[in-house]
Amino acid sequence: MDQDVQQFDVVVLGAGQAGLAAGYHLSRAGLRFVILEQAPRIGDGWRARWDSLRLFTPAQHDGLPGLAFPAARNTYPSKNEFADYLEAYAREFSLPVRTGVHVAGVRVTGTGFAVTTSEGVLQAHNVIAAVGANALPRIPAAAAGLDDQILQLHSSQYRRPSDIPDGDVLVVGAGTSGAEIALELAATRRTFIAGRPTPQIPDPVLRWAGPLYWRFIHRVLTTDNPLGRKVRANFHRRGAPLIRISVKDLDRAGVVRLPRFSAVAGGQPAFDDGTSRSVRTVIWATGYKPSLDWIEGLSLTDWGWPETRRGAVPELPGLYFVGMPFQYSLTSGLIGGAGRDAGYVVDGILARTREGVPAPVE
Repeated sequence: MDQDVQQFDVVVLGAGQAGLAAGYHLSRAGLRFVILEQAPRIGDGWRARWDSLRLFTPAQHDGLPGLAFPAARNTYPSKNEFADYLEAYAREFSLPVRTGVHVAGVRVTGTGFAVTTSEGVLQAHNVIAAVGANALPRIPAAAAGLDDQILQLHSSQYRRPSDIPDGDVLVVGAGTSGAEIALELAATRRTFIAGRPTPQIPDPVLRWAGPLYWRFIHRVLTTDNPLGRKVRANFHRRGAPLIRISVKDLDRAGVVRLPRFSAVAGGQPAFDDGTSRSVRTVIWATGYKPSLDWIEGLSLTDWGWPETRRGAVPELPGLYFVGMPFQYSLTSGLIGGAGRDAGYVVDGILARTREGVPAPVE
């Protein structure tokens, strides 16, 4: 093998909460690893989201292994506060993060994996993909039929109400992100929201029964039991529950609730009940889909993710994921669940190493 090629026990793809949690466990295990991040700065994925965004979980569940989030219990940190926390976390544990590195491909080799990047090829015995769930905006195909005069934005492009032109706004998607954007916009213009809201977790549950509720979604709703597997199936169909906001909040703010967006009629959005609305702006709060076609030989499920065993990909030994929605439990896609899943994956890598498949890099 070319001696100039950089070799690692593990290459971690992504320096968000999942990738940094993996780095924490890898560091404690004494493995040689590197974390590759495409953005110029750790936390930029959070900084780029809309101005008023706050985390959906309270501060006591927003920390990563070894470092609690520095905020009072039952408060909701801002996106920038959490981005700064991620930077501080990487510094605290001296994690080897390389920013501004684009990963173009991952392929299997005789000794593990070749990771092709904008800075050359890295060889790794194991790869942890912590690429996050927000790779590609998911927008209905019917959107292409809307009138050219309608401004269309995905929620990832929305920043603040003052950027939106005068006129009625339709938010498509009634999950937490869509509901929060609609609530903010309703203060300055007539706002519609289309879609069936996901079930809501009432504030008192999070504030006063928070520890019990967290224990339930973290330890009971897992893929180890039938109830967890049932919830997981519904989760992939309908999405995460409403947190910190309710349908009543929308009603009080004057947001007009509409059925699911289903088609385009005369260039305007139309809905399941056969009605349509004339609007100036449509914001697609319709979620994201992963982009994983750059991993050679990886099979994907109908919802765009690989089928794994708590993050391990059986068909490609040595390839792992951390941070997938409901990877193991309902908390897998939340900040507070990343540490446990990352620890499990690193334990699996150590087990492979002890078995001699492969030996650690010298």
